[in-house]
Amino acid sequence: MSLTYMTESTELLEKMLFDMYEQKTPDYIKNRKLINFDDKNEISFILRKEYLYPYDEFQNPEGLGLLDWFAEYEKEARVSTAGIRGPQNILYPTDTRFPINAIGIIIATLAKALVAKEKYPNKELHKLAACEVRYNSQLYLDLISRVQAALGITTHVPSHRDTIPIWMASFLVFKLDLLGGEYITSSHGISVKNATKDLNNQGSQYLPEESMAFIEKIKEIFSIVEETGSYEIKLAAEDSSYIDEHLMEQLNNGVDLYVDYLKNGVANAENLESIKSIQNRVIIENVGGSAYKTLSKVLMKLGISNEFQWFNKEESPFFHGIGKYSKDPDGRETFYDYSADATVVKQHRDGSVFMPVIETMNYEKKLKDKPIGTVVLITDPDHDRLTIVQVESKERANELSKLGIQYIPLNGTRLLAVYSANQAFLMIMDFWTKQLKAKGLFDNHPRFIIKTTASSMAWDEWAAKEGIKVVNVPVGFKEIAGIMKKVEKQISENPEKEVIIRDVFGEEINLGVNPRMIFGGEESGGMIIGAEELIRSISGRIAIAMREKSATEAIVVASALVGHIQKYDLNLADYLSELFSKNNIIARFDVREDISYYNESEPDIDKLKAAKREGEQRRIDNDLFYLSLAMAKRENLMSMNAVRNILNFTFPQLDFSNLEDIKFVGDGTYLKFSDKFIEIRPSGTDAKTKAYGGGHDRDEIVRYANALANYSGSRNDVYNKYIRDEYYNNVKEASLDTYQKWSDEGMPEENFVVPDYSQTLKY
Repeated sequence: MSLTYMTESTELLEKMLFDMYEQKTPDYIKNRKLINFDDKNEISFILRKEYLYPYDEFQNPEGLGLLDWFAEYEKEARVSTAGIRGPQNILYPTDTRFPINAIGIIIATLAKALVAKEKYPNKELHKLAACEVRYNSQLYLDLISRVQAALGITTHVPSHRDTIPIWMASFLVFKLDLLGGEYITSSHGISVKNATKDLNNQGSQYLPEESMAFIEKIKEIFSIVEETGSYEIKLAAEDSSYIDEHLMEQLNNGVDLYVDYLKNGVANAENLESIKSIQNRVIIENVGGSAYKTLSKVLMKLGISNEFQWFNKEESPFFHGIGKYSKDPDGRETFYDYSADATVVKQHRDGSVFMPVIETMNYEKKLKDKPIGTVVLITDPDHDRLTIVQVESKERANELSKLGIQYIPLNGTRLLAVYSANQAFLMIMDFWTKQLKAKGLFDNHPRFIIKTTASSMAWDEWAAKEGIKVVNVPVGFKEIAGIMKKVEKQISENPEKEVIIRDVFGEEINLGVNPRMIFGGEESGGMIIGAEELIRSISGRIAIAMREKSATEAIVVASALVGHIQKYDLNLADYLSELFSKNNIIARFDVREDISYYNESEPDIDKLKAAKREGEQRRIDNDLFYLSLAMAKRENLMSMNAVRNILNFTFPQLDFSNLEDIKFVGDGTYLKFSDKFIEIRPSGTDAKTKAYGGGHDRDEIVRYANALANYSGSRNDVYNKYIRDEYYNNVKEASLDTYQKWSDEGMPEENFVVPDYSQTLKY
């Protein structure tokens, strides 16, 4: 199927998806009437003992298999980096054979609500609930609101139940001192996946221990069902006074407060003027459409909306066909979804590189009349990630390649330069730092950045040149938020004392007295800018930065950068090249290899579960091979010479003679060479193994990343000389304990005080 045909056949592709689910859903599920979702009055859902066990036409026709569902749900809760995600039956949302389903949403919401009620007895509790555009998201939003309302928890929902971005939900939870939030999304994942991204009172994503608290509560509920035969779960009426749209209506769905926040940060007068000077309007590629209702209002209030053009204003749970194909990577005829992650890079069988998500955006047609230099800012459905692309002349192809910039052809004379987040964010933090220096603000505080270990080595090199400290953390924005909290604790308790943080590499980093964060970000496209003046909630809590990545912050500062460089007739590649040269950046290249183990869009649940089991085992085997080496080295059970011997034997096509260290980094294994790094980690959000690399030789990094990521994990004779079965079998649990100790070290104790909302929420 040609790309042109494919992009023009979105309706046919979506119909293919729907037909697959319709055909593969058994009649007993289609005909099952567990809850009347159309009944807007107060109702009860009776959780019966029969529901816990699998369906059997004769022995248990009411079976839902909830114990099996929960076993998988609990497993995901222990490792997920941003919500407990999974596929769903998009046509029949009560299908409990799938990880995400309406019944599971009800049970999990009930458990979280009960934990909150027990933790804060006799308190008036307020939470926020919102969503993006994915299939069944509005239904899940309704169920969450009604379950919480039935327990007396006021749930604030957007006016008219509009979609809002995840960063807005996070911002409002912190700013309004709410108990937490429930945000329905699967971020950049495939369109049939969904999840709830649980937000705590900081607006941060749940840490594992927070997730496990409600997991234990689900166990209690199921035990009661086992003992008594049933458990009543009430759902409040849709018009319950505990389901509140009024507050969000008064707050313009948070836009007014957020604009004030931006004006004190990236939307300063200089940046706004820079954006207004842009010669060719910046295009916002609004994947899924769910950013438009919020971001358009933000840009309007900032007075810069005329400088932008929109692709995809309308909302689409199918994401306008972006990332969707009628063939899988092996060429088989089937519906296949590469996700909404615009940075995904794949190889054809002949070895040639292509970008499957970008290539479904139909830019050859959409950008044909746009001049060279036009910038497109691509967001994901929950609007927390940003990818930057720019129209360039074909004559620049070699120059882009030398800089490590991916590109795709648009027509005979033009191409589209696609900047990785590693490249884009390096430019953004450099630009922001220059602004602070120009204003004479930079030296007012010691400066630092927080980055994930998988992010570019170039960030570390640049920071060293600028005298900026670097704190490395595991993958996931909750890890970045965790460091923020540790820094804030030390600033609050000892404002005149140096702040010292231990990063995930085990390094103690002195951030200085009363430091400020320049930037927090990760290679997957999420970032936040630190505040000069500490951010305060209504009740006076402080923050050095917001807790969730924001594509809006990225859009504002990236657009200001575009306006700035246009004054000098430069494109982004010119800025990046100059940045590399001035800072003597050696590690100019970065790669990410995603190894997908199965098709998560598969509607046949038996095939899906079988493929998932097989894929997860392959992912586990790959992970344990490297993890065991890193942990054994950490515990002084193995020397680096032994590690090198094992790896040289396992990968004879690679050279490990300059491997300096191997480290467990919270969720993966980091191999530090004298001239590069390779990190191997099992994805916490997708059915993938991910390999990251950075250094000065792109081809070499790709070779290492591909070989290590695709390895079966088989234990050979040399490996077995050093790693015994007992150690191997227990190393994952040991690594989780190690991570937990690091995560807990220096973390402030839970001290959230429920405010008097009658006074604080007077809007």
